[in-house]
Amino acid sequence: MGTTHVFIDGGHGTTGLEIAQRLEGRERLNLIAIDPARRKDPEARREALNDADVVLLCLPDDAAREAVALIDNPRTRVIDASTAHRTAPDWAFGFPEFRSGQYDVLRSAMRISNPGCYSTGFLALVAPLTAAGLLPVTHPHICHAVSGYSGGGKAMIAAFEQSDAPDATSTAWRSYATRLAHKHVGEMRVQAGLIHDPLFTPSVARTLRGMVVEVPLQTAAAGLPNADTLRAALAEHYQGCAVVSVASPERCAATELVTIEHCAGSDRLELFVFGNATQARLVAVLDNLGKGAAGAAVQTLNLIAGLDETAGLRL
Repeated sequence: MGTTHVFIDGGHGTTGLEIAQRLEGRERLNLIAIDPARRKDPEARREALNDADVVLLCLPDDAAREAVALIDNPRTRVIDASTAHRTAPDWAFGFPEFRSGQYDVLRSAMRISNPGCYSTGFLALVAPLTAAGLLPVTHPHICHAVSGYSGGGKAMIAAFEQSDAPDATSTAWRSYATRLAHKHVGEMRVQAGLIHDPLFTPSVARTLRGMVVEVPLQTAAAGLPNADTLRAALAEHYQGCAVVSVASPERCAATELVTIEHCAGSDRLELFVFGNATQARLVAVLDNLGKGAAGAAVQTLNLIAGLDETAGLRL
């Protein structure tokens, strides 16, 4: 196969920079760059979008929609890291492992929406169990999660790191989305095939990157399978995956502490199932900028370019 020409639109943002790092020096990939003298020229952007075989959009939602509208050929494929198209029926969802057959869907898709970081953890845990009939689509899920502050982009990074910012010294942890309208909730429900929105309680900790996503279950009270059954089903679903792994029963039994830094700096996603006779805790650990953003986009790019899916990833 020949060279795949790639344009990162929004390459100076947090996710765009992370993607570029994973693509730097790669064989069979050529990064399209706009001439600095034409950086603010709309026509130069249009040319880059249409010259690319694959466009990676690292933009706010409205700008992402605008970029897609500027593509006027049937050849250019798009991977959108924004929220704009994550529940759109004509866009494929860029999480190859979470659903049976999704690898084939992505390899042939022209328009792909990159999952949100929180929803990646939630869907990794819930979607296979729902598809298998072990969790009913009517179950009222609760999801707790904590992310490193890089998940908020440059503005939140500055808020935590600039010495004159209020958060620089006063905030170690914050819970947010108190109006129960976080932008990832829709894709959590739709992509898992659920009837109800999960009750989602996100938070941010004073660490740059990393993420823990947890779904607690009252298995006995809700008439659900026990933790061992749920763990075994997840292990079977993800068997042979290069990026997603499920901790063994022995490892789960020996694990007393799950840290936000566990997968930080990597593109891995690790799943744990803890439980007793009446309750279970489904836990996903990932890097919000890795499998939660840039790593996922690069993995999908590898698939549609016919490359090793792990090329450039940090595993």
